[in-house]
Amino acid sequence: MRKALLPAIFAVLIALFLLPAPSSAQVAVGISVHIGPPVLPVYAQPPCPTEGYIWTPGYWAWGPDGYYWVPGVWVAPPRVGLLWTPGYWGFVGGAYGWHAGYWGPHVGFYGGINYGFGYGGVGFVGGRWGGGHFVYNTAVVNVNTTVVHNIYVDKTVINNTTVVNNHYAFNGEGGVAARPTSTEMSYEHEQHVQPTSNQLSHEQTARADRSQLASVNHGRPATASMDKVDGRRFNQQARIGQGVRSGQLTPGETAHLEHQQQNIHQQVRDDREANGGKLTNAEKKQVNHEQNNASRQIYKDKHNDKTAPK
Repeated sequence: MRKALLPAIFAVLIALFLLPAPSSAQVAVGISVHIGPPVLPVYAQPPCPTEGYIWTPGYWAWGPDGYYWVPGVWVAPPRVGLLWTPGYWGFVGGAYGWHAGYWGPHVGFYGGINYGFGYGGVGFVGGRWGGGHFVYNTAVVNVNTTVVHNIYVDKTVINNTTVVNNHYAFNGEGGVAARPTSTEMSYEHEQHVQPTSNQLSHEQTARADRSQLASVNHGRPATASMDKVDGRRFNQQARIGQGVRSGQLTPGETAHLEHQQQNIHQQVRDDREANGGKLTNAEKKQVNHEQNNASRQIYKDKHNDKTAPK
């Protein structure tokens, strides 16, 4: 199946290469495939870890081995005043094309997809910029109020603490029937900024983790959301906790996984202390490798025949 798709993908890339350079606002389809993305998984949003970060919802991306889930994550915008327009899949002419996300002064059209957490299909209601600071609507998004103090509550918008909708992950026939409004179309002519290096690294990490593949997780990704790029420990703990509550993890499996996370956390603390509070690129790579192994072990333990005694 993958070999059959390569000519179509190659043709699309060649066509894009031959197009004239886009203006500051032009939106292009980055890749096209003939298999639709899985439905959006239901997941919880981790709390915003620090002021100024903006939520970027998770999405299904395409790679050599098919669709893989890029976890929703809190990230720092390129500069003050910018908002994130999520990417989306659009079904046109028998193919699914990916419209990449971008940063801009306003939230543009993202296919009418209800990604939740403020991205209900049109615009963003999870917060706003004011006085050089981002202010969070805690009726919609989850923040750590011990470190984030710029908050307000607007309950007139839907309180999406989890993604609860029809779960469609694409726009077009068979998916979400939405078209850009005149206002959203005007936003396409604004100056846009591409995803940050952190966002690109985040996607590459997800691509390298086979447990994120739809063909492996059957639409239930091992890591659905993260509190920050490389913030894997928070999410691994949440997955272990869910496994305990559901009975999928035995006490022995839980103890082993908890010990594994403690060792990784101690290693990170030791490395930071030795390097002035930072991790080197090699150390980041090593920690990510260990967390990928831990992620696979959590998935394996939760889906074996062992269950906790009732």
